[in-house]
Amino acid sequence: MKENDTINSKSKKMMLWAGMISMTMTFAGLTSAYIVSSQRPDWNIEFNFPSLFYWSTITIILSSLTFRVSKEMLRKGELQKVNLMLLSTLILAVIFIVLQLNGFKQIINQGYYFTGPESSISTSFIYILVLLHLVHLLSGIIVLVVVLVNSLNGKYSTNKTLGFELAEMFWHFLGFLWLFLFSFLIFNY
Repeated sequence: MKENDTINSKSKKMMLWAGMISMTMTFAGLTSAYIVSSQRPDWNIEFNFPSLFYWSTITIILSSLTFRVSKEMLRKGELQKVNLMLLSTLILAVIFIVLQLNGFKQIINQGYYFTGPESSISTSFIYILVLLHLVHLLSGIIVLVVVLVNSLNGKYSTNKTLGFELAEMFWHFLGFLWLFLFSFLIFNY
């Protein structure tokens, strides 16, 4: 039975890694296209990057910290604190999304849209990169909600953590992905 658990754990981790590598390749392709497209004569360089994207970056970093603390509390068997930290992570995730959507309002207020005559190739790339990350983040929120519900129902313990670990790994990946995209956009604008 123990050997089957180990095989199950390894296979689930490998599937998660495969998914994260696939997502990484998608964003690598998009950022490469961004770099190539930035050589176009119609590339807009007078765009003001949304200030709310800075705040959302701080928020996603904090959410990774609260998720990490929840894992430490799980290791110690402090389940009430686990639930509190998971709930904090969920709240920070929602704040991240609200800040991102309001960041898009800042872009629109500058007169740039995703498509149409008011759009520019450079801001369209920002829409694509950020919205695609938000789609992945929504899947992360679903995973986070499942982990929170499982935790509230007592399905995790100090020696039963696989689902929790997988969710934490995916959540940190989403945070690192945003940090990469944010840094890429800041340094390439």
